[in-house]
Amino acid sequence: MFKYTSAAVALALVCGIASVGGAPHHATRDQGQIPDVTVLQFALTLEHLESAFYNGALEKFDANAFASAGFPPWVRERYEQIAGHEASHVAFLTKAIGENATKPCTYNFPYTDPKSFAALSLSIEGVGTAAYTGAAHLLSNPDDINAAGSILATEARQTSWIHSAVNKGTPWSGPYQTPLTPSGAYSLASPFITSCPENNPSLPVKSFPGLTISPSMPKAGSTIEVAVDKSDTAGMFMAYYSGLSVLSSEIQNGETVIPEGLQGVVFAGVVSEKPTEGKRPTDETMRSGLVAIDFGLPADAKVESPM
Repeated sequence: MFKYTSAAVALALVCGIASVGGAPHHATRDQGQIPDVTVLQFALTLEHLESAFYNGALEKFDANAFASAGFPPWVRERYEQIAGHEASHVAFLTKAIGENATKPCTYNFPYTDPKSFAALSLSIEGVGTAAYTGAAHLLSNPDDINAAGSILATEARQTSWIHSAVNKGTPWSGPYQTPLTPSGAYSLASPFITSCPENNPSLPVKSFPGLTISPSMPKAGSTIEVAVDKSDTAGMFMAYYSGLSVLSSEIQNGETVIPEGLQGVVFAGVVSEKPTEGKRPTDETMRSGLVAIDFGLPADAKVESPM
C-alpha cells in the first residue's frame, strides 16, 4: 500500500464526502435536454472549488512547510502550476458563459498540513476528472466539446501526477477513466461547500442522502456494513463504479460483500436496481451519494483486469 492515497479517501469520508443532502447549494435537475451553458456552469462550479482548494493551501503552507513535511521543492512548485491551471479554467469558463457565470462559493477543506493537503488533492482531482468524463456526452456544441476535452486531459494528467509522483501509487486505476453523472460527482464535492451566492444558477444535479460504510477502507472480497441517512437499505444493491464497468453486490441485513478484483480508486453507492451490462445506475435508481474507496495499488503493482 502506498503512503498517502488511502489517507486521501479516508479524509474524504471523514468530512462527509458521500452526502449531498446537506449542501447549501440548492440544486435542481432538468428532466429534458440539458443546455450546454448549464453543463458549463456545473463545470465552473467544480473549477471554482478546485481553484480555492489549491490557492488556500498554497497561501497557508509555504515552501518551508512542504520541506518540513518531507516533500522536495518541486512538489510545491508543481502544485503552484496546478493552481495556475485551475485559475485559467475558471477564467476561460467564466468568459465563455458570460453574465450568467457561476460565482465562487465559500468552502471548507480539512487539510491541516502539507501531507493532508497532498492526500486530499487526489480526491479533489479524481472527482473533477470523473465529472468531465461523465458530462462529455451532455454537450452538443463542438467548440464546447473540444474545450471540455482539453480541460479533461489536463485534469487527468494532474490526477496521475498526484497519484504517482506525490502519493507513490500507480498513475491510473486501469485502462479506462471512470465517468460519473453530474449528480454522482457533485455528491462527492458538495460537502466542501459551506455556502453559495443566492443568485448562482441551479445545477443539473439531484440531491441524495449520505452513505457510510464500515470499515471505511475495506479490501476487495470483504464484508462491509452499509448505512444510508434516514433510509432502509433492504432490497438494495451496492454499485461499484470502476472504469466503464459497474459491479454490484446485494445488501442484506445492512451488510454486503465487495466483489473480488476491484483495484485502484472505485466510487460506490446504494442503488435500487441491480446494474447490468449496458445499464448503468441513473439519478432515478440511485439511493445515496457516493463514497470513494481506494483499493490501493503501489507504484510497482501490475494492473491485471481491464474495467
